[in-house]
Amino acid sequence: MSKSIKVLAMLGLYFGLTACGGQQEEEFVVVDPEPISVEPVYTGKYK
Repeated sequence: MSKSIKVLAMLGLYFGLTACGGQQEEEFVVVDPEPISVEPVYTGKYK
């Protein structure tokens, strides 16, 4: 093969891999400032 075809093939492979591999989803965690509390249990006469 000629040099130009090899160069075009290498560039195509390079740009194809960078286009597919460049999309990374960022993960983030939402931190609630208040702790989760348990609901009170009814402790009346009819328990």
